[in-house]
Amino acid sequence: MSAQMQGQTHPPDVQNSAPASSPTPAGDLRRVLVVFNPKSGQGDSGLPAFVQGLRAAGLEVVERELEKDVPMESYVEDLESFHTLVGAGGDGTVSSLAYAARYRNVPLLAYPAGTANLIAQNLDLPKDPEGLVGVVLAGHALRLDMGEVEVRGEKKGFCMLAGAGADAAMIRDSEDLKERFGALAYAISAMRQLNPKKTTFNLKIDGQERSFEGIGVMVANLGMANYRLPITSDISPSDGRFTVILMQAGNILRLLPNLLDSVRAKLNLGDPLFSSNLETIEAREVQVDATEPFPLQYDGELHVETTPFTARILPGALRMLTPVKAGELET
Repeated sequence: MSAQMQGQTHPPDVQNSAPASSPTPAGDLRRVLVVFNPKSGQGDSGLPAFVQGLRAAGLEVVERELEKDVPMESYVEDLESFHTLVGAGGDGTVSSLAYAARYRNVPLLAYPAGTANLIAQNLDLPKDPEGLVGVVLAGHALRLDMGEVEVRGEKKGFCMLAGAGADAAMIRDSEDLKERFGALAYAISAMRQLNPKKTTFNLKIDGQERSFEGIGVMVANLGMANYRLPITSDISPSDGRFTVILMQAGNILRLLPNLLDSVRAKLNLGDPLFSSNLETIEAREVQVDATEPFPLQYDGELHVETTPFTARILPGALRMLTPVKAGELET
């Protein structure tokens, strides 16, 4: 890894970084780097048509296929010579590429080529290649935060959320179902979590210790699940803070009323009715440990690491291409 790639965990000066909404002039979009995961998702993602559309619009496109055991940083060592970066794959691919490109000020398109593509859904990106070409040509980018998770001294990035407990168990149990059921695998797996393991979680939230009994902890930067339904209210990807979600319910199904509360809040329909199942806390850094080790997931990828872990916010680390305004990304 080059010296330039090292030491990028924190911004040199967030106050001097680009504004929250920073449209890139279409005339400057001369070179596009497409990094793609050939193993992501199911069926045809439309990526060849997307690349063809970019070239037909007069852009130079360089494609790089991910290979096993090649560090993500190596694909973007020359990133400053490009005007746009495209990450084509699932949420894990996109977040890994985003982490490698953090604070380098090149707009990133989260091309939806995976199973769930929750990052692309949060950014309200179109699903068709032609629409995605239009997003690149428009060049409208928002400066957003991202998360960094540290386990046993190793650091990784995530755009949406990291979690330990029932949500990670759901991701684990969905792996064998993805090939047959696609995105529905997550719903089927959630239904299996009727009696998830419950334990005592010990947290340190911005230095303040806190313990609770529950089925999991989620640390959220982006706040929408499938169909852009809010996980909970008051999650913003551009406020320099996480929303830490304490899952106090006895099972996943008991969290459904909280989803209804989130929708009610987004539509300004009144105060929450089911607040006892979840508690939310805003934080810049959170350390999570549990009496019993729990599996860990970040951006939908299950990892062999378990609790304890530390998650910290990286303010304004990314410029993400999206057709919507900043307020439309908040829950």
